[in-house]
Amino acid sequence: MAEIRKDSRNRGMVVINAEECKGCGLCVEVCPPTVLKISEALNRMGYHPAEYIGIECTGCGVCYYVCPEPGAITVYKRVEAKAPVVEG
Repeated sequence: MAEIRKDSRNRGMVVINAEECKGCGLCVEVCPPTVLKISEALNRMGYHPAEYIGIECTGCGVCYYVCPEPGAITVYKRVEAKAPVVEG
């Protein structure tokens, strides 16, 4: 996994289940930061699945919403921990 720097624009991560993906390319077309591409490798069904290629994911989830295959795409959004409020 790529190292994530604190100043990185990486606010999310996409995980693609290659065995569920049918390689339709809808997620690749709609990805705003263009961090998805169609793989050159084939899955066991003979499809070229999508793959995550970058560390600039915004965590928007657009790829998840356009995917016609349930369970093919999972989007994780990075949440920054806030410092506790100290009163007194």
